[in-house]
Amino acid sequence: MTGRLESAARPSGAFAAAMLVTALATACGSSETQTASTQPTASASASELAPIHGKYSPTIDPANFVATIDNRYFPLLPGTGFHYRGVAENGKTPQTDDMVVTDKTKKILGVSCTVVRDTVSSRGRAIEHTLDWYAQDRQGNVWYMGEDTGELHRGTFVKADDSWQAGVDGAEAGIIMPGDPQQGGAYRQEYYPHYALDQARVLGPGGSVKVPYGSYGDTLLTVETAPKLDPGVAERKWYVPGVGDIKEHTVSGNHEEIVLVRISHS
Repeated sequence: MTGRLESAARPSGAFAAAMLVTALATACGSSETQTASTQPTASASASELAPIHGKYSPTIDPANFVATIDNRYFPLLPGTGFHYRGVAENGKTPQTDDMVVTDKTKKILGVSCTVVRDTVSSRGRAIEHTLDWYAQDRQGNVWYMGEDTGELHRGTFVKADDSWQAGVDGAEAGIIMPGDPQQGGAYRQEYYPHYALDQARVLGPGGSVKVPYGSYGDTLLTVETAPKLDPGVAERKWYVPGVGDIKEHTVSGNHEEIVLVRISHS
């Protein structure tokens, strides 16, 4: 998450799909009172809005949020599915991750949030179900408003301890992707004391990256950590404008990795 990057080169078919997604996201209206879309404007940075140091109490003003999540590094158009494959923390066990943007919304702190369904599977069997809640402000920042996660335990999905919702039991919203990511900028992604304390920092351009879905000449690179809960663990993520997250690789603490293999539309 660094300064603005030029749009990355994409395979011709994927490029058309990505442009269609962006166009639809910009054009679509909404029955919500929130406005449809926004472009980043001069404002407080993600580091100021969601600081990683000091007392954490971000301001969430429902009037400052829009209905469409069209951040170019983290677009969430309803009906879009992002499909990944990779390996678990041991670096060996195969896993897939299917993230689908639903047409459902959830009201949190007065903000209408987009509901994203995320399913992690191993060898064809679902092992984790999550509903993630996101919302975008007028400056283009995508806020992470919480998650409801169920983990498979002895054949039954059990609510995970790190499930949280902003405004409940001391949990606060964080920023998952800034509207204008600047190199070196650090920001809190989630805040639920003792359970969920992820933070991220923009490392800068991520260079050329090839994944099964395509090859990209320019990417945005971030690193995510949770020093108080998972010391020594650091995960790097690569993003492409108009597409989103294409690769995740844990560089210390474990060997988890996933790459984008397909984007679907319904």
